Amino acid sequence: MSKSNNRKADAGKAHSKARDAKRKDAKGKASKKHATGDAPRMTLGPVSSDAYPYDERLKRKVYEAEKRALQIELLKVQHWLRDSGGRLAIVFEGRDAAGKGGTIKRFMEYLNPRFARIVALDKPNETEKGQWYFQRYVSRFPTSGEIVLFDRSWYNRAGVEAVMGFATPEEVERFLVQVPQQERLWVEDGLHLVKLYFSVSREEQSIRFAKRAADPLTHWKLSPMDAVAQKKWDEYTDAAEAMFARTHSDHAPWTLIRSDDKRRARIGALRHVLSQLDYPGKDKKMIGTPDPLIVVDADRLILPDD
Repeated sequence: MSKSNNRKADAGKAHSKARDAKRKDAKGKASKKHATGDAPRMTLGPVSSDAYPYDERLKRKVYEAEKRALQIELLKVQHWLRDSGGRLAIVFEGRDAAGKGGTIKRFMEYLNPRFARIVALDKPNETEKGQWYFQRYVSRFPTSGEIVLFDRSWYNRAGVEAVMGFATPEEVERFLVQVPQQERLWVEDGLHLVKLYFSVSREEQSIRFAKRAADPLTHWKLSPMDAVAQKKWDEYTDAAEAMFARTHSDHAPWTLIRSDDKRRARIGALRHVLSQLDYPGKDKKMIGTPDPLIVVDADRLILPDD
């Protein structure tokens, strides 16, 4: 390992210790609310801050047991879709290094790959730039009996394109006006649509970037956008707030997943998706209720217009 990578790894360890200390300080009030079953409203800022509600990560043994049980339920969903001809699209959006890819991997782990696929698109080519904005996404929607997981989606326009200036303000505004209408049409046509936004604290994001840089197996995940993600943290927060305020709807609601603890985030995402679907043999007792401190309905976010 190079000296540069050693320094990055050491920095990551130091950040980890500082993060854990902050978590212990922030845990008290949030944990009391969770114990009473309360689901308080909150601003997006604290959701994306260091005030994570748990000072310890979910134990691996507990995580593996819960994950397996939820994955069995997800297989029931796949069988139901195959039998009924249903279509399911799950959108995974969020901060860079927030754990979207790892969660998608756990969703796909035991699904029949013939009837489930991941869509992770590169930047649009010249032909796609000349098309209707939604076209390259709609063309990859699930067919009858299929599940499609979007690793980022049409919401790029409200996020990175808006923050980095890849889209004009007029294009972003047009998108924010049009997308609720488009999603209503898709849902009315029978598409099951679930939208997840993965939130991670600024400090945890920095740690994950450092780990990626030091590990040759994950170095490919780094991009020039990652460095900008830290510098433009507030701009990304503003963009997310605007996106939630304009595109959260009854027919296509947003759910935020707090993902400083990847295990809790994966369990929360699986549990939430399963709770949204009505399928034969559903084990409601096993699925339970998503942790309200990890899985946050966008209705609970206090946005600028509130």
